[in-house]
Amino acid sequence: MATYIKSRKHAVAPLAALAASFAMPLVAQADPAPAPAAADTTPSSSSSTFLPTVRVDGTAASDYKVEKSASSKLTQPLLETPKTIQVIRKEVLREQGAVSLMDALQNTPGITMQLGENGNTSAGDTFQMRGFSASTSTFVDGIRDLGAVTRDVFNLEQIEVVKGPSGADTGRAASAGYINLITKLPQADSFIEGSATIGTADRKRASVDVNQKLSEGMAVRLNGVWDDSGVPGRDIVKKKTYALAPSLAFGLGTPTRFFIYSQHIRQNNVPDGGIPSIGWPGYTLASTVTGDARTALLSARKVDTSNFYGSVNDYEDVKADMVTTKLEMDLGGGTTVRNVSRYGRTYMDRMVTGIINITAVTPADPTTWTISRSRQHINQTNEILTNQTSLTTSFATAGLKHDLVTGVELTYESQDNKAFTSTAAPAANLYNPNPYVDLGGSVRNPASDTSGSTTTQAIYALDTLALTDALKLTLGLRTDHYTSKYSTATAAYSAGKWVTSWNTALLYKLADNGTVYAAAANSILPPGGSNFTLAATGQNATASDPQEAKNYELGTKWDLLNKRLNLTAALYRSENDGQVSVDPVTNVATQGGKTRVEGIELAAVGQLTNFWQLTAGVQTMNTKQINQRSVNTTTGVQTVTDGVRWSPKWSATLWTSYQWGDFTFGAGVSHTAVQKRVITVAAAASTGLPELPAYTVANAMAAYRVNKNVNLQLNVTNLFDRQYMSSLNNGGGRLTLGAPRTAMLTANVGF
Repeated sequence: MATYIKSRKHAVAPLAALAASFAMPLVAQADPAPAPAAADTTPSSSSSTFLPTVRVDGTAASDYKVEKSASSKLTQPLLETPKTIQVIRKEVLREQGAVSLMDALQNTPGITMQLGENGNTSAGDTFQMRGFSASTSTFVDGIRDLGAVTRDVFNLEQIEVVKGPSGADTGRAASAGYINLITKLPQADSFIEGSATIGTADRKRASVDVNQKLSEGMAVRLNGVWDDSGVPGRDIVKKKTYALAPSLAFGLGTPTRFFIYSQHIRQNNVPDGGIPSIGWPGYTLASTVTGDARTALLSARKVDTSNFYGSVNDYEDVKADMVTTKLEMDLGGGTTVRNVSRYGRTYMDRMVTGIINITAVTPADPTTWTISRSRQHINQTNEILTNQTSLTTSFATAGLKHDLVTGVELTYESQDNKAFTSTAAPAANLYNPNPYVDLGGSVRNPASDTSGSTTTQAIYALDTLALTDALKLTLGLRTDHYTSKYSTATAAYSAGKWVTSWNTALLYKLADNGTVYAAAANSILPPGGSNFTLAATGQNATASDPQEAKNYELGTKWDLLNKRLNLTAALYRSENDGQVSVDPVTNVATQGGKTRVEGIELAAVGQLTNFWQLTAGVQTMNTKQINQRSVNTTTGVQTVTDGVRWSPKWSATLWTSYQWGDFTFGAGVSHTAVQKRVITVAAAASTGLPELPAYTVANAMAAYRVNKNVNLQLNVTNLFDRQYMSSLNNGGGRLTLGAPRTAMLTANVGF
């Protein structure tokens, strides 16, 4: 094993230092020391706070590349794991100045962001992956994370993106894969690290990470963040976050380890409903708009991109709390038992203004034009209570080596929505909206409250069999029983389903540094499995069969340049079956609809030379909907859908950095091709844009190591100040823009 040259971190005073650290004008940002080998579910932390760690042999240890997933369900090294997995480490996020999950996911191709439905605006992290919704497939340390919250990365070691149906890993709603957020946990050494950032749009942010060794094998850690920032290019819109994540560990470096950790997030934001899409290339109007008004609107100019069409009284308040305990026991002979329990609660209260239809009051005078508005009040509480027990072991039978993970999961999840009726909002002046006009509030409407819950009992087994030294067979099976309940003021529904998920793969080691594999897997989505909603008819009808997504993948993975650089390539095809459609002749609803997504994904991560690192990916995506028809119950006219919204034919991302003495320089670029909104055959003209245009964004970074404890870093995003559309609503009438060129200066200090 190569020896590393590392500066030892100095011990800090016991816990009193935790509180004192918040008073520091610049708090430290050094990576913690590696976790003990026994704590195998927690990824090791590099001590290369500001520049790559240097080995005795003169090469640099990669801050980008990892050898193994932090998930106990994935027992093999990533090189020998037969599925597409990308790990985004905190070192990459720090170089990029990324602070949110949505920022972090810009590092992986094939993920697109959503704005919402017509006058409504989506809350929290809302995105698709490989053509399927993945917003409910976000996990924290392997446990589903619910709630409309914009997730911060302050308490994350790394983010693992697993693509393709993964029901045997996680259970329901994994049609496109899942995202697993790995939490920072106490380490064996003592250290203080943190950062302070200022930037354009009144950006102000500070974070702290304090780890204190209390005694041999016992440590406490506290992560915290405070962020109070505007949004570049937007008036009125604000984002405020403050959060704490304390944790305590016993038995570090011993066969029995116990962790108790929690996370508490508070957000007070002014949400953004976007701007009208009028004036953008491709803007269309419904056929009902005629005469001078039609001529004027089709030739109109764009609105000022900083315009805010809501009210200064719009708000988004989020309270997200979770408490977790984890016990790990090494029983010897390669066997480990784990038990994880968690209670989580996310509360979101949100009043946001949406914009809808434009009226050319006097067609010849644009200063008289107005746009109608709607007020959307959401009050939602999500809760989860879970206990997961698993056993990881290695053994041999009949000459075959097994790496087996088996476990039982018991979970209760719920979502309660309190209803409000918003007062009618006056129309805004299209080109000169006044955010200080009183738009009215809302009235409590208990008759429209809804409540849903799902109780799950699951048992699973995931086994990797070494058939020969070079040939491995992976088998996975998971059986879940769901009991779902949903109620309104006038109706109550319930459904119980047994569902079975599976995966299988055959992997061959062509060399010590190269593998090829063929894999197949599925994922099951029972009625109400993605939104806790049941109904008498439609996709969420209690009598409906679950949807099933199947994925087939051929791939290869290679470690090159003395195993410092990893290259992967995969050819994939996913098909989601059981979607509700109507018969082309009888108009009777059936579950004959399908969505098919296929393409190629390429990725590279690691080092090109001793001090030149990169992470890059390219994905193609060909999407098609099959037998997808809906019917207008009034006219009897059918609409045929043959495409998938917000699914670019290709996307790519690249980030690279180079160390030169005490300097580090970084640069990145991402590209997303056209994303279609109109996906129906012979669609009638409607107001808005038919698609979201392609865009390319470049970013840059420069850092200077002042000394071993202090580092200064400058980040510039959207380096060439390109104006581009980052998301478009389903109705096509409003959009959000990507941030214009912004700059931020960060001071990192580590002891």
